[in-house]
This record gives sequence, C-alpha cells and structure tokens, in this order.
Amino acid sequence: MAVKKSTMDFSNFKFDKDGLIPVVAQDYESGEVLMLVYMNKEALEKTFTTGYAHYYSRSKKAVAKYGEVTGNTQKVVVMALDHDNDSLLLKVIQKGNADAEKNTFTCFPNLLKGEYNNIGSEMFGRLQRILSEVRKNPETGAYTSFLFVRGVDRIGKKVGEEAVELVIAAKNGEKIGIVNEAADLLYHVMVLLNATDVKISEVCNELCKRNR
Repeated sequence: MAVKKSTMDFSNFKFDKDGLIPVVAQDYESGEVLMLVYMNKEALEKTFTTGYAHYYSRSKKAVAKYGEVTGNTQKVVVMALDHDNDSLLLKVIQKGNADAEKNTFTCFPNLLKGEYNNIGSEMFGRLQRILSEVRKNPETGAYTSFLFVRGVDRIGKKVGEEAVELVIAAKNGEKIGIVNEAADLLYHVMVLLNATDVKISEVCNELCKRNR
C-alpha cells in the first residue's frame, strides 16, 4: 500500500506554536522505531505528494527529503494521525540507516531489555534484515552463509528436516523441545524466504487475507 498522491486537507492537524508536528518513523517490515522527527505543513505536503518522507530540521530551519545528502530514503507506506491530531506515525520502507553518524538502522538503541525482547513481528523483521546483510556479505565458516551458498535445495531440505523434528517434539509433549524445534523451523523458513526474495510482510499480508 502506498500513500495517495493527491491533495490532502491539513486543517485538522494541530501544529505547535512553531508550526511543527512531531513524527514517529517506524520500519514497516520490522516495527522498529527509527526516529522522532518533526514536520511543518510544507514537509507534510511534500511527503504526501511524493510518497517519500520529508522532515523539518529545527537546527537548519529548512525542509529536506530524508537522506537527501546520504542517498538514503524512507518510502512511506502508512501515515497515521494521533487521535488528538497533534502527532503523526509514519510506517516506512527505509533504505540505509536512520542514524547516519553512528551508522545504525535505528536512532533508538536498547537501554533496557525485558524478558521477551523484540518479540513478534519486530523480531521477524529484524531477522529478515540481518539475513539480508549476511546474504550480501557472507562470512567464512558461518552457518547462515553456508546455507545461502548451498542454495534453495539445501535450505529446503533443512526446512523439511526441522518440520519433522518439530512434529516429533510435539508428539513427545516436551514443551522445551517444542520451543527449540519451532525456533529451528522458523529460522530456516526465514532463510528460505530470504533466499527466494520473499518478504515476511508478503506472507503476513496473505495470512490477513485468509483471516477475513
């Protein structure tokens, strides 16, 4: 889904005294929060009409397309307005890193990790991104790199083996065994998806269609 490229009414947006509205940018695939930034009306209009994030720099006092200098981009997939009309959420497909200075994908590194860290869709999105990096830059002796080198046949065989092991663990009724084998299966499925250029969001979209 893409942002509609047409005229938008911003009259119900609540800008602050400086004519700005805070924006949270979130990665569409992983759910990771990328950055907290600001927009004015001009930035909003450019974002909405081009489909790519434009932000207002409070230090430079100017509007610029995200990554204009570095060559990075944030393609907007979803734009949502808070119920109080005073903040925005953008779900974007990001090319490059959010923090150009530290060369990190997100501007929000973890300070405190709970028991279930990066669970659910965020975890799968992060794994997808890590697998893509490994595929582009294989490491000698690394198991994941070995799988990518061997190709779809080898990866597919492992998926089949792990599926059988999960069924056996389920029949044995040992929860820890089921957890471990399910993790092995999901990991190898993610490697197979990456090797065939299928994104987890595409799989999730198909699941959503089946749940309607």
